[in-house]
Amino acid sequence: MSSRPELQAPPEIFYDDDEARKYTSSSRIIKIQSELTERALEILALPKDGVPRLLLDIGCGSGLSGETLTDNGHQWIGLDISDSMLNVALEREVEGDVLLADMGEGLGFRSGVIDGAISISAIQWLCNADKSSHEPTLRLKAFFGSLYRCLARGAKAVFQVYPENMNQLVLILSYARNAGLTGGLVIDFPHSAKKKKVYIVLSCGRPGKDGESCSEDDDSSGDEENQTVCVSDRHRPWKKQRIMKKGKDREWILKKKEQSRRRGNVVPADTKYTARKRKARF
Repeated sequence: MSSRPELQAPPEIFYDDDEARKYTSSSRIIKIQSELTERALEILALPKDGVPRLLLDIGCGSGLSGETLTDNGHQWIGLDISDSMLNVALEREVEGDVLLADMGEGLGFRSGVIDGAISISAIQWLCNADKSSHEPTLRLKAFFGSLYRCLARGAKAVFQVYPENMNQLVLILSYARNAGLTGGLVIDFPHSAKKKKVYIVLSCGRPGKDGESCSEDDDSSGDEENQTVCVSDRHRPWKKQRIMKKGKDREWILKKKEQSRRRGNVVPADTKYTARKRKARF
């Protein structure tokens, strides 16, 4: 059987009472969750002005990642689909508010109330159809659409994921962008099979200085196994795109006309005047 939990059973079944307590009592898991959450906060790059932010922890489980948010001085709301995990969180008296909810059905928060969001090892679950009524594309659409609405303008979301393959990452990113979010990937230790970690970094509204998902401590000149690869989605505003299309050379215009012909469009014939600059008329 596959070692990936999301391929074994739905999360609310896989993380039953026994698995929830086993997961939370593991010193190894606690250490990993703390390190991943610290890294997610680092990428989130919240202002260091001493003001607590209201953060959303998606797939909060038993509250291990939430404890790191509390230690960093932030308030948080956690949601998870596993009743057993949330019961352990309540027993541990975590300081955040926890909700029993399915992220694939959307986030039921008011518009613009969340200052940032994180998720540790949870978003990839949306790509599975655990029930006959589940359609991954519809669940991704509902999730990212509601995430865009509840985030404050300019806020960011950082999701640490264990993608099954590159197609899964492309699928997740495509629905995030369709919802209006911008961003890309941060990949830590890209050349290490054991240490490699993938983070999806998204911005709601115009990205700021950190919108290209590159952290200040990235060192591209060090050992290859210790590098961080930043893959960002650099969209140009449509007005700028229109301006840049002006003044293209003859080769570019002929290429575009040929592409249009192959699509079955009616295109004027090529002549010696094609792409020739016209003199200004007064």
